[in-house]
Amino acid sequence: MTRAQQTISIALLVSSLYLALYLELVPLPAVVQQDIVPVLPFWLLISFGAYLLFRLGWGVLTFNDVPEAHKEIMTEIELAKTDLRALGVDVD
Repeated sequence: MTRAQQTISIALLVSSLYLALYLELVPLPAVVQQDIVPVLPFWLLISFGAYLLFRLGWGVLTFNDVPEAHKEIMTEIELAKTDLRALGVDVD
């Protein structure tokens, strides 16, 4: 099973579970059904965004822990500076 197939099958599973909750096919207390279930997609979206921001921040925080990537990006920066200097742009 490819990664795309796994992602699609998980998305279908989660959406069908949510639809079963939203259409009240699964009996839940009235408070949960009226107050929590309708906002679950928004909560998941906000949680996913917070997770992605955390991963981005962690990647920036630990960037120097990856010496090969650090050397590669520094080489690319120096190459870009050299190209810009050849075009007459002040980069310092």
